[in-house]
Amino acid sequence: MFRLYNRGRYKHLRDIFYSTCHRKNSTINANNELDQGYVPHKLEPFNKNKNYFKPPVKISKPFTLVLPPPNITGTLHLGHALTATVQDVIIRWKQMQGIETVWIPGMDHAGIATQMVVEKLLWKGSKQTRYDIGRETFLEKVQEWKNEKGGVIGEQLRQLGVLLDWDKEVFTLDEQRSKAVKQAFIQLFDTGLIYRSDSLVNWSCLLKSAISDIEVEQLPITGSTYVSVPGYDKPVEFGILTKFAYIIEGTGEEIVVATTRPETMLGDVAVAVHPEDQRYSKFIGLHLKHPFRHDRIPIIADAFVDREFGTGAVKITPAHDFNDFDVGKRHALQALSVIDENGHLTQACGQFAGLPRFEARKVITEELRKIGLLRGRQDHTMVVPICSRSKDVVEFLIRPQWFLNCDSMAAEAVRDVKEGRLSIEPKELEKTWFAWLENIRDWCISRQLWWGHQIPAYLCSSKSTDKTVWVAAENEQIALKKAASKLGLESSDLEAKRDEDVLDTWFSSALHPFSVFGWPSKTDDLSKYYPLSLMETGHDILFFWVARMVMLGTKLTGQLPFNKVLLHGIVCDAQGRKMSKSLGNVVAPEDVIKGASLENLKRISETNYDLGILSKEELDRSVQGQKKMFPDGIPECGSDALRFTLMSHNIKNFYIHFDVRECYTNKLFCNKIWQATKFTKLWYSNVSALQELKVIQFDSLSIVDKWILSKLSHCVDKVNEGMENFDFCTSTGALKNFLYYEFCDIYLETTKRGLRAADGLVAAGHLWTLLTCLDIGLRSLAPFMPVLSEHLHTRLPLFPGEEKVLEYPQKLNWTNGAIEKYIEELMNVVVAIRRLKKVFRISVKGGSKVHLVSTSSFLSNYSQIIEDLTGFQNITVSDRISPEFSNNILKDKVENTYVYVQVSDDVKKSLQLDLDKSEKKMGKLQKELDRLKKMVSHNNYVVNVDEKKKELDSKKIISLEDQLSRLQYFQNIAKG
Repeated sequence: MFRLYNRGRYKHLRDIFYSTCHRKNSTINANNELDQGYVPHKLEPFNKNKNYFKPPVKISKPFTLVLPPPNITGTLHLGHALTATVQDVIIRWKQMQGIETVWIPGMDHAGIATQMVVEKLLWKGSKQTRYDIGRETFLEKVQEWKNEKGGVIGEQLRQLGVLLDWDKEVFTLDEQRSKAVKQAFIQLFDTGLIYRSDSLVNWSCLLKSAISDIEVEQLPITGSTYVSVPGYDKPVEFGILTKFAYIIEGTGEEIVVATTRPETMLGDVAVAVHPEDQRYSKFIGLHLKHPFRHDRIPIIADAFVDREFGTGAVKITPAHDFNDFDVGKRHALQALSVIDENGHLTQACGQFAGLPRFEARKVITEELRKIGLLRGRQDHTMVVPICSRSKDVVEFLIRPQWFLNCDSMAAEAVRDVKEGRLSIEPKELEKTWFAWLENIRDWCISRQLWWGHQIPAYLCSSKSTDKTVWVAAENEQIALKKAASKLGLESSDLEAKRDEDVLDTWFSSALHPFSVFGWPSKTDDLSKYYPLSLMETGHDILFFWVARMVMLGTKLTGQLPFNKVLLHGIVCDAQGRKMSKSLGNVVAPEDVIKGASLENLKRISETNYDLGILSKEELDRSVQGQKKMFPDGIPECGSDALRFTLMSHNIKNFYIHFDVRECYTNKLFCNKIWQATKFTKLWYSNVSALQELKVIQFDSLSIVDKWILSKLSHCVDKVNEGMENFDFCTSTGALKNFLYYEFCDIYLETTKRGLRAADGLVAAGHLWTLLTCLDIGLRSLAPFMPVLSEHLHTRLPLFPGEEKVLEYPQKLNWTNGAIEKYIEELMNVVVAIRRLKKVFRISVKGGSKVHLVSTSSFLSNYSQIIEDLTGFQNITVSDRISPEFSNNILKDKVENTYVYVQVSDDVKKSLQLDLDKSEKKMGKLQKELDRLKKMVSHNNYVVNVDEKKKELDSKKIISLEDQLSRLQYFQNIAKG
């Protein structure tokens, strides 16, 4: 076997060698042979979740994570794949450090989304509503659907090769989670934080339920725009500002107000002006005549009014606008509801009662015109709130709901970050944290649904008096006892009715970090694994999930649920567009892993149409989008290439642009490593001197061996730095640079000459270095590409005598700055020769010769390395140009070295034609570059264009500049 020379300066090299490279059995047999090339599907069914790279635990403190539970409403998309990959990389890295890990999988019941999907399927299949079949039967159907979908999501996660602890899997609506939700609600209710109130909420008229802010999408409108609204035969016009007048009582004068929602003027209870606005100061305290309700409404002063916007006078409709609701409370105004839960005008609207809200808009505008109060209509930029689930326009209605007072909990969450108990990465999102929590509203936690955690609140009424009270309790019997105590009555005199509403899904999700470990019971898992070591999720749910976990976790358990938050961005397509089924740009993880034909992609969209997820219009748009993006379908890339691609981006950016072509390139990277391993195995079996060699001295290693070991040391340092800071793109970048370029493209090519001399010490040194680089490189790569790394690492023909070591590589002491400088000098010359060879299409078989003029003795001594890396033979090096290099010469200069390449007459003659073409092409490229630079420097561009478009334009400019630079190089060399 090989042994490294055991003397002081070489001891570290010997120790590293034994600790990283030895195996008990190095016999090469048929099972250890490698196929001709890397084919993902041949490996992945056999390697999933074996967890080969897991040394014994040596650190007692566990590292704990929970996977943000995906909704059961659909299959996983690339956003889920990013989350799962980031967490899996961290888990594998921790395990390879000898740390015990716990990573809890789970699924979210997704109240609104799930109920909508099942209701659509029910209607499509039997033309029935949930009311037709009743609550119990409907919930059974939802449960059946959940069981089917849950299996699909689990299989998708397994295809990514993640190391989730599947035996600990949870569901947010299972028995244990239901117990936790009940306890949390009761505890918060009994301390006075949960209360019931008639208040303003986001309301979906189609769902007939309150919805959370995250389920409200903001549709930007610039001027008159027609939008399809469920329940209306024709699209509804938005983006119009309607102005109308109120007559000031007793003066004959008028105040003009403006609104984008004329139908809400029936609920106006005041007009507000700024207290310092001189135009209206004399009218404050007077009253206006409401033209349709025939009553009086006051003119009030409030500093919230923007004097510069519109007419400076604002209609106040507390029952249908959040700002107006606050104004109404400040001035003790009546909140008059004029739109009901179905989206129709209420009985309070007199002659307009019963009209659908958007039909009423047209009718009321016309009536204002008839009575002479309409003062015009004009285009207006606005946003329309859309329910992401039902695609209906959201109304703001006052409804009796359950609320959670978040003030004190939010203030504590702010202090936790400011005082360093909780860190958020990237740090700039702390501003978002503070902005949300310092301006928090009470959280509406009730939903008018059937699927979800039914609220454990009971309205208890006296049978003999009119006394009633709401109580929170585990069951009806306990509720009656609590109510009797509060009302001073006997339980027998009371009857209880449980609230039919369910809790917002985010409420149960907020308990996730501790409910997964058995809270409220004091379990061993809870004491051992809680708080979590890290919370990793998307930045888009920082407030909706992360902040609520922090608030409820601290309140209910007495400690922060985690001390560190890592947030990643939103995955977009290569053009920077958010992925959407209707655009056809959604890429499912399995489509990248296994590949998908264009026909298969179309079938998936058609299935979504059949399920009611897509409309016919969205289906057509989706299919067209797929044809444009994936004309040849999606090639098979494998899970390793997908994982590596996702982690090659800066996950902390707000947007992550995913390109399938980049993923395929990383599949080729996998094949590169495969071929390097195959190459090494081949030479290991062919070098006869291996069995006789007893000692390898470090000094006997060639200069390129020492150089690549130095580069390996830098790579390991860079990879560990990236992992420690969660800058995974730093780690993947270092790995790809080392394995692909430095190891495969440079070092491996330089070993072939020495390996062919199979009886020499140089060959043995090359083999040891090859195997060392592959061993450490594959272990460094393992968290990102676990399948490939395991497959190749188990087949490395390393030396017998030691237990295999599978820890994550740490710092190596093989750096050598002097050698790196020498090789860098040499590589600059190699790059110059390769560039000349490529740009001018020079064939080494055509008899072209290379001569280097340099005073560097290093180039003279190692010219054979330049030959190995460029393909040219018999490269000459001297301190002056040789006379034979006088005709048909292409010349370039690299620092102090002149590179001369002699070409054939044919190549020289074609240069003039190429020069003419390059002149024309440069002109076109320069014109386009000037146009883009002028556009991006314009003030309107800087202010109005979104960041995605700016990033794409920036990439175009860089590409154009690169093309121009290449053409300029061609011209400079060709002209001599």
